[in-house]
Order: sequence, then structure tokens, then C-alpha cells
Amino acid sequence: MPGAGRALLAGAGAAAAVEVLQLAPAAGRLGVVRRSVCRGLAGYGTATHVALTFDDGPDPRSTPYFLAALDELDVRATFFLLGSMLERAPGLGRELVERGHEVAVHGWYHRQPWWPHPARDLAELRRTAEAVTAYCGARPRWFRPPYGVLTSGLLGAARRSGLRPVLWTGWGRDWTARASPASVYETLRPELRGRATLLLHDSDCTSAQGAWRSALGALPLAVEHCRNRGLEVGPLRDHGL
Repeated sequence: MPGAGRALLAGAGAAAAVEVLQLAPAAGRLGVVRRSVCRGLAGYGTATHVALTFDDGPDPRSTPYFLAALDELDVRATFFLLGSMLERAPGLGRELVERGHEVAVHGWYHRQPWWPHPARDLAELRRTAEAVTAYCGARPRWFRPPYGVLTSGLLGAARRSGLRPVLWTGWGRDWTARASPASVYETLRPELRGRATLLLHDSDCTSAQGAWRSALGALPLAVEHCRNRGLEVGPLRDHGL
């Protein structure tokens, strides 16, 4: 699939590539797509800024540790929330905003999107956006689909819900049982540069049990790396997208 995707995109213009992205969801995760015609969708932003994002929360078992670490680092981030998790911990969602972080939509469930269901997708995205607004006290701007798979149905649902899709340029592979702070940092390090959007997870609700600790441990290393290179780390709202 990656080779076929590159060959197809090599002769395609921007409009055609975006159509490929909609019709073949796996193509949206190809580096060649993200680095060329879909840079805004991937999250490439301002040259001196690195966007820090977290998926799958809010989780009372783990998110408070990230909030404490981010406070200590004096960093704000964007949290892509699952509606089903937010419904269980609405106070934690509001705390995210009160502590200066940005909240965004990750869907109601972390559902595998291989079998699109446009009516359900629209209903769940709207439900999640409304829950984020009501519980957190802030209207979300961004949407990140589970697994990074943006089908045409999800894209249409996001637009109708007033949400802008954004993926990521680098991740830490922090969801596996074998992940460690060192492995997450080493995986992230090639992408710790200006314009990047980083993906980590503040919950293990869809990951190996306790995997969030690897992301938490890597967080100070990643922030220090960026700051040593004169880069600002912050939420997507400051990323110039």
C-alpha cells in the first residue's frame, strides 16, 4: 500500500490527493501525503512552534499526572477527548480548560472506522462536540479521528459539526506494553522540530495497561529537547494552522 500510494500521489495535484485521502483512509497516514499536499491536515504549523497533543482522555487515573507535569514544565497542550470518557469525568474536562489547555474532539468512542456509517458518524461527532462545550466550557475547534483514519464520511461530519480535522507529524508509539520513557523519546526525537504536531496519550483506555506512564516519563525530555533548540511548545491554537 505505501508504494502504491506514493506512485499514485506522484502524478496527482493537491485536489486529487485530497480525494485519495478521503476514499482511501490508509493513505492519510502516509508520510508523503502529510509532507506534501496535506500539510495543514497533518499539523505542520509555525516554524518556531511545536504543537503538543494528547488523545483518549480525560482519564481520572492518569490525566491528573499529565496536568501536574505540564504545570511544572509551564506548557499548555491540546487534549483530544473521547465523549464516552468525558461523560464519566466531566469535572476533569473542565479542569483542563481552567488550567489553560485546549480541548478538542476525538469522537464519542474509539471506534475502528473501517466500516463507515455516515449518519452515525455525524451524530456521534455532534454529540461529542456538544459534550465538550457543555462540560468543559469551551467550544472545540479541532477533530482527530481514531487511528488517524479520516474517511470521507468523517470528513463530511467534521465539516458539518464545525470542526477542522488535524492528524500529527510525529508520535511516540506510547501505547504498547513494551514502551518506556526512553523508547517514546527516541521515537519522537526525529520529529522534535519546528512546525511539528506531536501525538501522545494521556490514557490507556485503548492501549496496554499502564502504557500512559511511558508518555508521562518522556514528556520532560521532549520539552527540554525543543527548548534547547529555541522552539516553543504549546497547543494547536498557537500553531498557526
